[in-house]
Amino acid sequence: MTTIHPGGAPAHTEGRGLTSRHLHFIALGSAIGTGLFYGSAGAIQAAGPSVLLVYLLGGAVIYFVLRALGEMAVRHPVAGSFAEYTRAHLGGASGYLTGWMFAFEMVIVALADLTAIGIYMGFWFPDVSRWVWIVVALLIVGAANVASTRAFGELEFWFTLVKVGAVVAMIIAGAAVLLFGLSSAETTGPQNLVNNGFFPHGFGGMVSSFILVLFAFGGTEIIGVAGTEAEDPSRAIPKAINTVPARILIFYVLAILVILMINPWDTITGEESPFVQIFSALGVNWAAALLNVVVITAALSAINADLFGAGRVLNGLAKQRLAPAVMAKTMRGVPVMTTVILLGVMIIGVVLNAVIPEGVFELIASLATFATIFVWLMILLAHIASRRRMTAEEVARLDYRVPFWPYGQYAAVIFILFTFGVMAWQPDFRPALAVGVIFSIACVGLYFATGRAKVEGVNHPVPGGYAPDAV
Repeated sequence: MTTIHPGGAPAHTEGRGLTSRHLHFIALGSAIGTGLFYGSAGAIQAAGPSVLLVYLLGGAVIYFVLRALGEMAVRHPVAGSFAEYTRAHLGGASGYLTGWMFAFEMVIVALADLTAIGIYMGFWFPDVSRWVWIVVALLIVGAANVASTRAFGELEFWFTLVKVGAVVAMIIAGAAVLLFGLSSAETTGPQNLVNNGFFPHGFGGMVSSFILVLFAFGGTEIIGVAGTEAEDPSRAIPKAINTVPARILIFYVLAILVILMINPWDTITGEESPFVQIFSALGVNWAAALLNVVVITAALSAINADLFGAGRVLNGLAKQRLAPAVMAKTMRGVPVMTTVILLGVMIIGVVLNAVIPEGVFELIASLATFATIFVWLMILLAHIASRRRMTAEEVARLDYRVPFWPYGQYAAVIFILFTFGVMAWQPDFRPALAVGVIFSIACVGLYFATGRAKVEGVNHPVPGGYAPDAV
């Protein structure tokens, strides 16, 4: 049964199984994944120490994106999350494109993490084919997602405990190394940030790292999706989003700062995780092996969240008749068929790793970045449009709102548009940009060709306001 919130949005209570504890840890761990443990090496190689500025800039952008999403989610906690917000505030075609682009993003990011799992398992089993570990990973996260929402939340909770504990331990260990001079590197400390130049490859080098840095933040928007399934969205979502600045400063900026002060940036080769490299340099081999467990856990966590997020958004689209009807069906509040379909699509990752294992990560990371920042852009535009429709009295009654309105939102939009320009400027990322543009055009074409544009109420201005079961 569906009830109507003030403003007309239905609150889908079926299947809500995430507690505040679950949502808090999902928020805490959503940005701690393969992009940090593995992709940070590429970002450091491109920008040198100036990558710290890029992490700060990217963190500020995602903060404004999440605050915008939080404002809309608290006001209208509906199935489909930002896909439904963009549909309501920007039109049916935008909602359709945003939902499918997010699903595309989640699948691509999951493939990147599957690739990383195959690489890291080679640390212990170099003679075993990567696809074996990919199949095992899909079985684990698939079982958790099909079981129940609470099962997903519990698995993500424990995954996050491992990830957060590892980063905190690394920061503490790194601080001890710096204080007691335990590193075997020729130079340690703040001088590593400037010895070879803070901008070793100039401004262009810093800009070229944007893609990998933003990829690392990809998936944080899962907070908006998971928040609608929390037991008390109006309290749980703000609490989760308000932790974002601290998470970025501690888990990204501080962690990368410690890495750069222990090892000069040009010794971070990318052949292994910068986190593993710290302990390897100290000769603590068991710690490197333990950290390998952590990065595998991080990858599993990301895939688990990706599958959850894509499944819920597609389920929301289906309920609004913007996806195949089979995706609207749920069991125990879980979109089982959608999850199974997504698992089938992810088998592509097995094929990719079996046929072309080398260089896959960089390609799919750039593809994922296009999808990620596109979804962020649509969230920001939907929020700006929603504010323009509101009266001053309605704004004043908002329980949760974005700070620095409207300057923060417009600055974030400009940064994202600039990043698309970076993709066009960098030859390595042009194929990903082209694929993203083609995918977008194809999506909009399908929206009209399949008759979705003629669905009654598809442009209804209230999120969830035209759902078939709304009463």
